[in-house]
Amino acid sequence: MNRIETKRPAGYDEDFALWSAEQAALLRAGQFDRVDQQHVAEEIEDLGESQRSEIESRMSVLLAHLLKWQLQPQARSNRWLATIVEQRTRIARRIKKSPSLRPYPALVLDEEYPVARLHAAGETGLPLSLFPEACPYAVEQVLDPDFLPSGE
Repeated sequence: MNRIETKRPAGYDEDFALWSAEQAALLRAGQFDRVDQQHVAEEIEDLGESQRSEIESRMSVLLAHLLKWQLQPQARSNRWLATIVEQRTRIARRIKKSPSLRPYPALVLDEEYPVARLHAAGETGLPLSLFPEACPYAVEQVLDPDFLPSGE
């Protein structure tokens, strides 16, 4: 939708899809005086936050699978390995598209590990006490495509 209507524009809270299409059209047309600047700025900030949230989520899943791989070697599967590979690939892809996020996995490692630990314990049925309280992997290992923790 690149046409700009002369009628009253859609409200941000009324129809977000229409509002965003109209705002994009206004920006492309250079009609900056008609742009809902406050909401557009908030949405742009939210886009950056969503990229950080994606890395957080993927780190948690990746850490949980590394823990499961390490602590339940008899249950290792191609599915677990595929999940590990996918999470690493998608984190790397996100960082490639937004290089300023390169340090972010290291910043959230200690925040995401407890969540991953709980998930890994719940999914394996092993007691939580078997899982290290602090992350046993360096961020470089977590993101290294060739790293897999050895079993006990």
